[in-house]
Order: sequence, then C-alpha cells, then structure tokens
Amino acid sequence: MTGIRTLVPHRVSLLLGAGLLAMIAGCTAVPGSHISRPASNPWFGGDREESDTSLPDIVRVHRILPNRGVQPAPEAQPVLPPELDIHQASYDYVVGAGDVLNITVWDHPELTIPAGSMRSPSEAGNWVHNDGTIFYPYVGSIEVAGLRVTEIRSLITERISRYIENPQVDVSVAAFRSQRVYVSGSVHQPGAYPVTNVPMRLLDAVNAAGGLDETADWRSVILTRDGKEYTLSLRAVYERGDARYNVLLKAGDVVHVGRGDDNKIFVLGEVATPSSLMMGRNGMTLAEALAESGGLNELQADASGVFVMRRTVEGEDRYIDLYQLNAKDATALVLADEFTLSPRDIIYVTAAPISRWNRVITQILPTVQTIYFGALAQDRLRDIDR
Repeated sequence: MTGIRTLVPHRVSLLLGAGLLAMIAGCTAVPGSHISRPASNPWFGGDREESDTSLPDIVRVHRILPNRGVQPAPEAQPVLPPELDIHQASYDYVVGAGDVLNITVWDHPELTIPAGSMRSPSEAGNWVHNDGTIFYPYVGSIEVAGLRVTEIRSLITERISRYIENPQVDVSVAAFRSQRVYVSGSVHQPGAYPVTNVPMRLLDAVNAAGGLDETADWRSVILTRDGKEYTLSLRAVYERGDARYNVLLKAGDVVHVGRGDDNKIFVLGEVATPSSLMMGRNGMTLAEALAESGGLNELQADASGVFVMRRTVEGEDRYIDLYQLNAKDATALVLADEFTLSPRDIIYVTAAPISRWNRVITQILPTVQTIYFGALAQDRLRDIDR
C-alpha cells in the first residue's frame, strides 16, 4: 500500500502536467491580452501566434515614423457666416424700455433734475417707461425707445426750442438696463450682462463672466442669435489672434461655452494605470498620454505594440485608422511626443508573449493547486486509516 500511496500524488502530477500542456497548447490567445496582427504586414513584429487573424477592410494601418508619420488632420476652423461680420464703426447703442437717461439743458438748471448729494445719476435721471416714453418739462411725453442718443438729443432740442432760444442739450444714458447678453456653460460666473454704449465682443462677454473654467472646450462656443446657432472658436482668437471670431454681440445673444468632457483619450492595455484622460486646451501627444498613465508596464508590455486607434469619416465612408509605434528604441518616444492625439482616440499597449504565458499559468494555477492538495489530503487520510 505504500507504493500505492506514493503513486497517487505522482499520478496526479502527471495528469495535471499533461492537462496543463494541453491547455497551453490550445490557448492561442488570451482575451484582452493583445491585438491580432496581420502576418503580411512587416511593420508588426512578434510571434506568428499573433498573426492568426486578418484585420477588417475598414482598418487602415499606419506606422509612426520620423517626418513621415501620418498625423491627424489640422483642426477644421468653423466658417464665419457673413451676417456675423459686423463692423464696430457701425455700432451705436439703441435706447430701450428700462434705461435711464440723463438730460441736461445748459444755462437752465430749472430743467435739470438735481441729483443731490444722496442720489446717483441713475436714480435722478429720466426712466424710460414700458411704453418706451419719457416725460420732460415743456416737451411733454417723448417716445425714445428704439432711438439713438443723438436722435433723442435732436428731438428734444427741436421741441424745447419753441420755449428757449438756442438751447444747448446734452443726453446720455445713466443706466443700461434694457438689453442683455447671456453667457452660459463652462464659465466661472454664468449670467446676464448688460449691453452698453461700448461695443461688446465675444471675449468681452466671456471675460465679464469670469473667463473659462477648467472644463471648458474653447474650440466649441455656440452663439445663438435670432433663433439660429453659430459655432465659433475661442482658440482661434486666443492662440492666433484671429479677430474674425471675436464677433460683435447684439442684445439678446446667448453665448454658450461647451464642456470638454467628450475630449477624452482612452489608454488601455499594458500600462501602469489604464484610464481615460481629459485633453487639455492645447491638445495632448501620445507621449503625454502614456506618461499620465504611468508609462508602459515593463514586465508585461510589448514595446513594439503601441497602437493608436482613431475613427475617421471620409464622406460616406467610415474607417478605423490604426497607428503603430515601435517603442523598443527609446528614441521612439520622441516620435510619440510629436504625434498629436485627437479626441476619443484609443491607445492600446499589447502584452509580450511571456506575459501571456504567465497569465495562462496564473489562471489555471488555482485549479491545479486545488486538485493537487485535495489528492494529497486524501492520501494522508488513507495513511491515518492504515
């Protein structure tokens, strides 16, 4: 019986060893461990086990090379519609209901409402009523809504000249309350901001709202005017000083600064910390994305298999562009720093063959240990019975 006792663990070991070899022989790929590479493509290194399948026709493979690497297309700039190209020289404030006018007739203080030491000009001025009119001595009720300050001054001068010889009239707006521009989205202080006699441009409105916050997408600013939406780019204004996109705003305009939540990069595979990364306002390179993910996993990563996957639409055709970087040479990191990523790119670092072997062993080791120690315990129980 002693021979039988020694035979049981040995027999189990042989069976487990045979089973282990069979399982490893049958494991041509471990899910999630690598990307299949076409055998006909000399750019892809590695073993033949990785070339068991071909890539679909919609996948276009590119190699990242110095001065010849396929780079993302330049950012398309939105086309500025002609109706937004308003010259500042033609701008003039138009009075509306709710504004407060300050009217002065020189040498006739009795016609000027005294402000007093405790009253501001906006409190002592002539308020434009909801029907668009004001009341002024000798002149009576005047409709001023929709008129410019110069037109109001001419109108008062004409009517008051019936009672005063050669009147000197001055009209100004003491409080701008009738017109607003609305700023929303990724700014620090969204809200309504008054339109004044000083022309307000896109940057003025954003700065009045406290500027862009850290989540803002400055490449996508939506201007809504008269029921129509226009896409503008603050990046063109900030980086290149392109004044065309710093459009002149009008009363009732709504400026919405979009969030950059969709401008993410996904880093997967054999890196220290697989994660999704937010692209900065100045973009992100492949080297920056790998660095922010902790770099390649030196024990498991295949440095020749660093891939960038990008969706591309060309007319009615859709493709997946697959860019490969061979990072076995440290100088290739310079190429990675020159490769500019696009939003929603997926970076995948494949696993080395030895890493896949270790994963198979790790997956079956608990089962092997359970069978082995179970047989060993059974064998020792038999010893006790004997």
